[in-house]
Amino acid sequence: MEITVQQLAAMVQGTVEGDGSIVISNYAKIEEATAGCLTFLANPKYTHYIYSTQASAVLVRKDFVPEHPVAAALIRVEDPYATLAQLLNFVNSQMTPEKRGVEQPAFVADGVQVPADAYVGAFAYIGKGVTMGSHVKIYPQVYVGDNVTLGDDVILYPGVKIYHGCRIGNRCIVQAGAVIGSDGFGFAPKEDGTYEKISQVGIVILEDDVEVGANTTIDRATMGATVVHKGVKLDNLIQVAHNVEIGENTVMAAQVGIAGSTKIGKHNMIGGQVGFAGHITVGDFNGIGAQSGVPNNVGDRQRLLGSPAINALEFARQNVYFKRLPEMATDIKNLKKLVEELKPKE
Repeated sequence: MEITVQQLAAMVQGTVEGDGSIVISNYAKIEEATAGCLTFLANPKYTHYIYSTQASAVLVRKDFVPEHPVAAALIRVEDPYATLAQLLNFVNSQMTPEKRGVEQPAFVADGVQVPADAYVGAFAYIGKGVTMGSHVKIYPQVYVGDNVTLGDDVILYPGVKIYHGCRIGNRCIVQAGAVIGSDGFGFAPKEDGTYEKISQVGIVILEDDVEVGANTTIDRATMGATVVHKGVKLDNLIQVAHNVEIGENTVMAAQVGIAGSTKIGKHNMIGGQVGFAGHITVGDFNGIGAQSGVPNNVGDRQRLLGSPAINALEFARQNVYFKRLPEMATDIKNLKKLVEELKPKE
């Protein structure tokens, strides 16, 4: 797909500085771009690349002031990263063929209404009582259990499994291999040392605009619902246990683990491999660094690191001392030796 810089700027309500007639035919990172590519500058640490990039055009903030001449045309916008996302979504929609209808072989239970604008891929299974909104896309080898509800514009990529009774809101995207509604980890210890399985009779609810990464698992509730509120974005390989609640617009990187009945608030940013203990409450607008362990309740607007997680600035101070432990150990050993030497002789 080819488009001029000026046409592209008009699409994103940007202004052009430079040659607007240049043709753009590809997209690339600023350090890898070649002629004909559009790139972007959002992170200040990449600013030095704008003076050497071979890209034909660069998305920059409206207030960007170059310190040296820039060969590429500049497209000034409010937010280069968000604008790039908008453009890539448009390009993807043009490149991705629109699929409709039910491919064979696929199983659709009697009485299930598949909208005319929906797509069901080969080897998919659609159980009894499933309700399906408009423009749903169910890719090959997806399992949708009995009485599942799928909203409008839901996309289930290959190999997704949605257990019975779960509810998926509008515009949700579930990436390949994710499992929604598997049993929560509930077992009652018995006197003989064995365990009695506790039936998990609840469901999972994904509200509107949730994205679930590949091979992520979200367990059904013991009773009631495990709830992922609107706008939540979950990366790959995340474990969400039974009766967990995740507040709106919270984002989590890969390999986060959340134990049962924990409540996480809205607008949290959670790094990879963070672990949350069960039955705790985490507030809103927190930032929790990668590999942190969160054993207790957390308030609002905190920045945490470490295991157990503590204030990020305190963690940084402690880390300075941790790096000096060998030197400090030597100093202590020498001081002990000196004290012994200074003791009066008996």
